[in-house]
Amino acid sequence: MSIKILHIDSNNPILWNQLEETGFENHADFKSSKEEIEAKIQDYKGIVIRSRFKIDKQFIDKATNLQFIARVGAGLESIDCEYALSKDIHLIAAPEGNRNAVAEHTLGMILSLFNKLNQADSEIRSGAWNRESNRGYELDGKTVGIIGYGNMGKAFAKKLLGFDVTVLCYDILDNVGDEHAKQVSLQELQQKTDVLSLHLPWTPETDKMVDTDFINAFSKPFWIINTSRGKNIVTADLVQAMKSEKILGAGLDVLEYEKLSFETLFQDKNTPEAFQYLLDGKNVILTPHIAGWTFESHERLAQVIVDKIKGLNLK
Repeated sequence: MSIKILHIDSNNPILWNQLEETGFENHADFKSSKEEIEAKIQDYKGIVIRSRFKIDKQFIDKATNLQFIARVGAGLESIDCEYALSKDIHLIAAPEGNRNAVAEHTLGMILSLFNKLNQADSEIRSGAWNRESNRGYELDGKTVGIIGYGNMGKAFAKKLLGFDVTVLCYDILDNVGDEHAKQVSLQELQQKTDVLSLHLPWTPETDKMVDTDFINAFSKPFWIINTSRGKNIVTADLVQAMKSEKILGAGLDVLEYEKLSFETLFQDKNTPEAFQYLLDGKNVILTPHIAGWTFESHERLAQVIVDKIKGLNLK
C-alpha cells in the first residue's frame, strides 16, 4: 500500500512530482480550515506544510498515523516539536534550501542602507538631485556581528569574504565559529559591532530579545538587519533607538506585526505609532518576508524536502 501524504500549502512542482515518481500518494488541500484538516488527518502518514496554521497538540492527537511533518522552510516554530517527537513523528525542515538567498538579501540590505540607494532613487523620481544628503558609507573597515550562526548566519558570513571587514558571531552553541567568523561572547559582540545581523529562530529565548536593554548594551551606534523572525525585535524599542541615533538604520525583512502564516501583515485600521515611524523613515528598508523567497530557493527548498522524505524509514 502506498504512503499517503497531505499537502496543505502549495510548493514548487518538484516536490509533488518527485514524491509521486517515488511511489508516494499525494493529496492536496489548500483551503480547508484547521478543524476540517484535523477531521481527516488520521488517513495520512505524512504532511507537507509551510505556515498556514499551527501544528499543535490537538492536531497531533488527531493525526494517529502520522510519521512525518515536513515544513518547506527554514524553521519549525509553527509545530509543537516536543510533543510531535514524543509521538515518534519525524520533523523535517529545509534551511539548506534558502540560506544562500537569505545571505544575498542581507548583504543587499546593508549595501542599500549604507549607500542610501532607496532614498536617492525616490528623490530623483520626485525631481530632486541631492548629492551631499545622499553621501554614503563604506562597509570596508567595519565589524559585522552575527547573532545565530547556523545555516543562515554561516551563509551570510561567507558572502562577506569580498569585503575588508571583521566578522564576529554569537550563538548559544559552542564551537560553531569557522574561518569566516570568530565566535565571541555576546558582550564582546556588543562592544565591537558596527552592523548587527540577526539569523535566529523564534523561540521563548529569542522572543522580544532585541529590546531597549539589549540595544543599549552596544558600545557604539550600529545598523541592524533582521531576516530571521519579526518577533525577535520589540519594534517600539527599535524606533526609540533610531530616534536617539543609537541605531543608525534598519533593514527589516520581517516584522513584529506579521501573522504566523507570514502571508499577511497583522495590521488593523490603527497603525501602531512605531510601525508608522518605520514606514516614514528614510534610513529604513522594509521587505515582505522575502529574503529566502527567490526563484532558485523555491526550487531548492522543494528538492531538500523531497530528499529528506526519501531518506526516512517509513512503514
